[in-house]
Amino acid sequence: MWGGRFADGPSSIMREINASIPFDKKLWRQDIRASLAHVGMLAKQGIVEAEDATTIIEGLNQIAQEYEADGVPENLDLEDIHMTIEARLTEIVGPVAGRLHTARSRNDQVATSFRLWVRDAMDEVSNGLWDLREALIARAKEQADTIMPGFTHLQVAQPITMGHHLLAYYEMFARDSSRFWAAKQRLDQCPLGAAALAGTGFPNDRQMTAETLDFGTATANSMDSVSDRDFALDYLMAASQTALHLSRLAEEIIIWASQPFGFVKLSDQWSTGSSIMPQKRNPDAAELVRGHAGRITGCLNALMMTMKGLPLAYSKDMQDDKPPVFEAHDLLGLSLAAMTGIVGSVTFVPDRMRAAADSGFSTATDLADWLVREANIPFREAHHITGAAVKLCEERECGLADLTPADLTAIDARVEGHDMPDLSVEGSVASRTSYGGTAPEQVRHQIMMLEQTNRL
Repeated sequence: MWGGRFADGPSSIMREINASIPFDKKLWRQDIRASLAHVGMLAKQGIVEAEDATTIIEGLNQIAQEYEADGVPENLDLEDIHMTIEARLTEIVGPVAGRLHTARSRNDQVATSFRLWVRDAMDEVSNGLWDLREALIARAKEQADTIMPGFTHLQVAQPITMGHHLLAYYEMFARDSSRFWAAKQRLDQCPLGAAALAGTGFPNDRQMTAETLDFGTATANSMDSVSDRDFALDYLMAASQTALHLSRLAEEIIIWASQPFGFVKLSDQWSTGSSIMPQKRNPDAAELVRGHAGRITGCLNALMMTMKGLPLAYSKDMQDDKPPVFEAHDLLGLSLAAMTGIVGSVTFVPDRMRAAADSGFSTATDLADWLVREANIPFREAHHITGAAVKLCEERECGLADLTPADLTAIDARVEGHDMPDLSVEGSVASRTSYGGTAPEQVRHQIMMLEQTNRL
């Protein structure tokens, strides 16, 4: 490829470090698609003869059929997928293949192919998030009345419903979907035709190429066109946030499935056994989802460090932009599919959750709120009175619902003459009817709103 300038070929080490075909062969579909759009534009603009363009198009379509059937060959001497396709095109159609590279450079060529790939990847992740959100909605409907303990600091805090808990994760993944949507909007510009960095003297029609490739417009600055990898970083940032949310859900599943909790039972499909302990049912899928979050965020950090000090326009460092994106995408796809399967198949154990919700004086806040409403006691004082009531229950080894009006009056005389509140976990959950609250009626309302507004 460099015969006109270089007398000697590269050393074996240079050949290996310079080649990207082992990983960028993933871009073959996008590269051929961009080349078809480019040659079509060249023909329309009269830059390439129509007959030559037809020959090139037929050759590119043949290559696509070959790669679809047999995969992409790896020849390190050809360096990357772009030269691999061009070399094969030359074998098929002869010297006319060289006209394809008119008015473009590998710089804008790879930027375009990579954008197309990332755009496709965003669509795949969005579909995966949609499936997970649907699974969460379906299980939230089932568990709208199921009482469980809500935690802060992993200590029993207040009783909630499992439906409410699942909807919290729905909201997280809805935000993730919005991040990918927003990233896709920013990506919606086509760099093809920007050439190496300065544009081209040929009368190309970049808007035509952009529209052919389903971009909203062409990029506005040729230097930025070939040096920008914000779209890849946007993908990795959204992927990292999604992975963090998946990891949080995985961690809860792991805790809930442990014997001390026993809130859920995992299906055989998403569990493994032990090589030595026959009784074990390990939540390995959830643990791997949790672990993948570290690798995905590592991919983000890797590309950020690659891009942090690069001068304009293109530098060879940018060849390393693709492996972290490819790795993160594969891991995220697996994590989404696994978590969707786990959510859809897990068996909830309401009795264990109900019993846990009744521990730890989880309705203490209800008592404090009642003191404010009924006895007109300032909340800070009500908080102190409730703390004393909890201490009394600890001494008696009973629950707050077991206390009598006399017990509370003995703590603070202002309670005298007021009927006792409902301090059961059922009463507590039912009372949380504020917008976005945990009451079953609110859970069902939230689900109805999600369905009506098409947020699913």
